[in-house]
Amino acid sequence: MIRDLPPESAILRSLEDAAVEAMNDGGMGSLRFVRLSSDKPRFKRQIREATFADSNGVSVSMTINLDQDDCLFELDIFKADFSPLKRFPALGDISLR
Repeated sequence: MIRDLPPESAILRSLEDAAVEAMNDGGMGSLRFVRLSSDKPRFKRQIREATFADSNGVSVSMTINLDQDDCLFELDIFKADFSPLKRFPALGDISLR
């Protein structure tokens, strides 16, 4: 989802030392990017959205969101029936929006 960003992008550079934690989303697979800063990160904007079908055929939406400093904030995954994600998609299974 972010592979088409220019290589000098601050977002891509931030992935080199990124840490993530699982979000409490009922097992849908969302991840929050953790930064060592004194400010509490807040959602600012969405930069990419994609969809795919889980192995049971249920539609899944994924978004990459940035925080108030334009740093990675979260990979938000939402499954249409609210059930746990069965598998992460292969690149060829993802449709960018």
